[in-house]
Amino acid sequence: MERRSFLRGAVVGTSAAAFGFTLWQGAASAAPAQPGAGPYGALGAADANGIQLPAGFTSRVIARSGQKVGSTAYTWHSAPDGGACFANGSGWIYVSNSEISSTGGASAIRFDSSGTITSAYRILSNTNRNCAGGATPWNTWLSCEEVSTGYVYETDPWGVNAAVRRSAMGRFNHEAAAADPVRKVIYLTEDASDGCLYRFVPTTWGNLSSGTLQVLKAGTATSGSFTWATVPDPDGSPTPTRDQVSGAKLFNGGEGCHYANDTVWFTTKGDNRLWQLNLLNNTYELAYDDSLVVGGGAPLTGVDNVTGSASGDLFVAEDGGNMEICVITPDDVVAPFLRVNGQSGSEICGPAFSPDGRRLYFSSQRGTSGSSSGGITYEVTGPFRA
Repeated sequence: MERRSFLRGAVVGTSAAAFGFTLWQGAASAAPAQPGAGPYGALGAADANGIQLPAGFTSRVIARSGQKVGSTAYTWHSAPDGGACFANGSGWIYVSNSEISSTGGASAIRFDSSGTITSAYRILSNTNRNCAGGATPWNTWLSCEEVSTGYVYETDPWGVNAAVRRSAMGRFNHEAAAADPVRKVIYLTEDASDGCLYRFVPTTWGNLSSGTLQVLKAGTATSGSFTWATVPDPDGSPTPTRDQVSGAKLFNGGEGCHYANDTVWFTTKGDNRLWQLNLLNNTYELAYDDSLVVGGGAPLTGVDNVTGSASGDLFVAEDGGNMEICVITPDDVVAPFLRVNGQSGSEICGPAFSPDGRRLYFSSQRGTSGSSSGGITYEVTGPFRA
């Protein structure tokens, strides 16, 4: 079975990046990714920010929880989590969720063409444990509540339009979202030990006010074929959405989700796996499993948020582990890309590339103090593969 027939390019649309998609010419493999030499080489010594990076890469802190962002008057939120970048003329915007109970929401930082911070502001307020989410092709950010009765909120990265609750996308322990412009659906993960993978089919593409919530049905094996079935009651009351469809495939703690080139990748933290849906033939398989690493010593554990780059590389952030973002190449090699030192009580969240692919943003959710008020948001610049 061919798994890597196309490059795993960046998020759909003009919102997150303007990367091209190119055929992958290498041999495909059905085996999960294995450790090897990464495309960027070994990690160097920790820099002044405590981050180990390959040669040629540098880091900077762009925001800290409870402190003003750059020279702006805006105070950065606590517990920064999922994020995405949006093109803004010659500059861009980085959006970040806040995983705080009752007052979570999301904020945004605006950059000019040189990467200088020009403004920061709130785009969503008074929501509950906004964990991950996803960008849409029409330049909005879907911010997801990680609670049992959580909603998806559609927000404006520019902060002009008020956020809107998208009730039709279901009430459950939402985690991440990924837009598929080919099939005109949104994929949704569920952070529960017996969670499901969903897709939302809008009545009209580009308008999430109404539509059909469906759940993936498949066998209990780690590979095979799948179908979609409609969830009768997306409100999830009194029966949770994950329990409404017989034969729905259960996943152990759904986390990050990424779409590119007729493929969906999503992580499950409970078993340290990266799954792959092959949408052209409706099959699924494992792209990575730490228990299947030959010889042990898995480089990637605590799998969480995932994003893609122009080269087709996947970047997977760790919740715990040894605080790394690991890269998984199209030829199924997994290796550390960066490591954050001295923050073992934290987790890495919100990896996202600037529209030109030259900068990677991410946060350490509890970096400074080990608490939600100690979040740090970083930028890494360097020779990312084009």
